[in-house]
This record gives sequence, structure tokens and C-alpha cells, in this order.
Amino acid sequence: MATFLNNGTALHYRFSAGSGTPIVFLNSLGTDLRIWDDVIADLAPDVPVLCIDKRGHGLSDDADITMDLLIGDVVALMDHLSLPPALICGVSVGGIIAQGMPASHVAGLILCCTGMKIGDADGWNARIDAVHSQGLASMAEAVMERWFSPSYTADLPIYRNMLTRTSPAGYAGVCGAIRDTDFGGLTVTAPAHCIAGANDLATPPALVKTLANQIGATYQVIENCGHLPCVEAPALVANAIRDMQIKIAQSA
Repeated sequence: MATFLNNGTALHYRFSAGSGTPIVFLNSLGTDLRIWDDVIADLAPDVPVLCIDKRGHGLSDDADITMDLLIGDVVALMDHLSLPPALICGVSVGGIIAQGMPASHVAGLILCCTGMKIGDADGWNARIDAVHSQGLASMAEAVMERWFSPSYTADLPIYRNMLTRTSPAGYAGVCGAIRDTDFGGLTVTAPAHCIAGANDLATPPALVKTLANQIGATYQVIENCGHLPCVEAPALVANAIRDMQIKIAQSA
């Protein structure tokens, strides 16, 4: 295990060195860095890969949580590892964090099941209240329905455990960060690709398509897939990453 201390907050991460443009993987709400394992296994073994448990999730510390702090953690860790501009691959809130990354750290973007703004204040406040009053287990079944397509059943108990074992304070804090973030009007200069899940109830394809149009990104919909294509369709996500690696190399 590797730990980086950013202004007193311990962040758990996994890094494998290699050659070429690094890939930085950013997770969704209520998950940890393991959601990318099947994608990474399908990539070239010598590519540099950085995975991070955002604050309040996985093995990282609970701490103050805002979108600026979540973005700052990624920037600080990349700087700590002396990484050049990277291909930032984020899903859900990880995709929002990716959108907020400074251009100096971004060689390209893969934005999965995300938007410039996700949900509204009333919905996020209701979820925050439910986490504090009833706990994550009370909403686990509803979250599973948003995360996965109806046909996906293989590892549901494992992902339910991943959710319910997330720190309630961390989960609620990230809910608040999503609630307070709107990247409408965002300009992206790096090559970008947006991926939607056809069965995603959390960030439907229309929301992802709006993001793609706003930033001039290419766009694809994965059939029979919910909110976590890195879990349900890792080979297709890996294919998109390889295509983006080619674009980055061509633009260098």
C-alpha cells in the first residue's frame, strides 16, 4: 500500500511506473480504486497507472471535502510523483474531478457517466440527510439499481459491500461537493471522449451527450451497461483508452 499525506490528509493510492503518458483513474461516489482493476488488466503492462482513493473513501482519511479539495488532492499527488500531463479517466464524480483538473496536468480525458452538473440541490440534500439518519445500508438496493444494468448480477454483493463500508461522513461530503459543482461553460483544450451507459439511471446518456457537445468530445453509448462501465464493460473502456492514447501521441 502507498500513502500520500496532503496537508495532513492521508490519501491511499496505487502507482505502477512505466513509459509513455500516465493514466490517472478517478472513482465514483461510494467506490474505491478497485473498480478499475479489470480495465487496467486489459491495458499494456508498461503504461504508468495511478489510482487514488479520494478523501472519505476506500483507505483514505475522512477530512473536509469540497470539489476544490478533491481536485487539489489529485494535482498534489501527481506533482509528488513528478508525473507529466496524464490521460485522466474518471467515472461519475471522478469525471467531475477530471473536468476540474488544470490544463497543465491533462493530456487527454475519458469521462464516463458524468456531466457538467449532476442532479439538483434538493436531491443531494435528501441523500445526505438519509445517510446521516439511516445509514448507507438503507439505500444500498436503490444504489445498485442505479449503478448496474438489470442483466448484471455477478458481483452485486461485493459492490454492495464496497458501498456500505464507505465512510458515511465521506459519502455525505462528496454528495455535498457534487451538489455544489456546476462546470457549465467549461472549455477543454485536450482531446476528450465521453462514455455513457445505456441503462444508467444516475447520469443518463442525454446528460453525458450534453457534456460531450459542450467540450467538443467524441461520444459513445455502451449498451446493456449502467453507471459503472469500468465494471460492466471494462474491455470497451480499455479500447477507448487505447484510442485516446493514439490521439495524444499524434497531437504531441
